[in-house]
Amino acid sequence: MTAHNPPASCKVVLAGSIAKSLQLEVGEGLARLKTNPLLVGFLANKVRFEVYEILRGFQFSLREVDREDLEGHILAANKDDTVDGIIVYYPIFNSRQDQYLQQLIDVGKDVEGLSHRYVFNMYQNIRFLDEQKLQKSILPCTPLAIVKILEYLKVYNTILPYGDRLFGHSITIVNRSEVVGRPLAALLANDGASVYSVDVTGVQLYTRGEGIRKSRHDVVDKDGWKLEDCVPLSNVVISGVPGDDFKFPTRLLKDGAICINFSTEKNFGTEVKDKASIYVPAVGKVTIIVLLRNLLRIVENRKSLSIE
Repeated sequence: MTAHNPPASCKVVLAGSIAKSLQLEVGEGLARLKTNPLLVGFLANKVRFEVYEILRGFQFSLREVDREDLEGHILAANKDDTVDGIIVYYPIFNSRQDQYLQQLIDVGKDVEGLSHRYVFNMYQNIRFLDEQKLQKSILPCTPLAIVKILEYLKVYNTILPYGDRLFGHSITIVNRSEVVGRPLAALLANDGASVYSVDVTGVQLYTRGEGIRKSRHDVVDKDGWKLEDCVPLSNVVISGVPGDDFKFPTRLLKDGAICINFSTEKNFGTEVKDKASIYVPAVGKVTIIVLLRNLLRIVENRKSLSIE
C-alpha cells in the first residue's frame, strides 16, 4: 500500500481576504462623509515605490520632492485645507532628522499616527483625544493592521469588555522596532495579553499585571530568556525580522499556535504549516485599508471638532 501524508491542519489566511472584510466598514464611513478625502504622500528618498490601489472614493496625490525641500512641503500641506491626510515615505535621512519630520505633520492630518500626542496616548492606553470621547486617537498603521487581523481570526474574545479582550492570551513578537514591534507589544498588552517582546538584546514581558488590574501595561526584562523560553508558552507568534538570514525555529511552536509574518521576507518556512493552526504570511493589504480607515477617522474627528 502507498503511504499518504495526512492533510495539513493549518489554515492559511491571506491578507487580501481580511482586507475585504474591512473594506465594507471603510466604504460605509466614506458614504457618511459625503466627500472624497485627499491623501497626500511625499516621496523624497529616491527609492522604488510601489503604488498601492486606493479604494474608490479616495483621492491620492503622490508628490516627489527633494529631501532638502520636504520640510517646506509638509508645512504647506498642513495649511492646505484641501489636504485631509499626509504620509511621508521613510527613511529619508536615516537620522534624527526623520523623527523631526514626523513631528512636523499636523496632528489633525497625521494618518500614520506618528505624532507625539498619538504615540503618548497609545503607550498610556488613552483611546480618545477629548473628555467627551467623541474623537478617537489614531494608531500606527501596521500595528493596528495586526490587531485587526487578530480580531478577524477571533483571537479577541468579544464576550469580555472592550479593552480586556486578549486576557488569557500569551503572545510572542519577534521584533522590537519603534515603528512596529514595540507599539504592537504595547497595544496587545493594553488589551489584556501577556506579550513577550523579543529582539537581539533579549526578551521583555509586557502585561497589565495579575488579573489585568492596571490601566496600562508595564514592561519587565526577562533576564536570560530567549525564544526557547517564551515561544512554547505562546498561542500567538508574530514575527517581523527584516532580511533573508532569519528563519523562525518552527520546532519551538506550541501545537496549534497562530503565526503571523509582517516582514517583507518570509520569516516562517513552509514547515510552519505542520504545527500552526492558522498562518498569515503577509499583512500589507490590511495595512493599506487601515491607513484609509485612519484617514476617515481624522476627517470625522475634524468634523466633530467643528460641531463643538
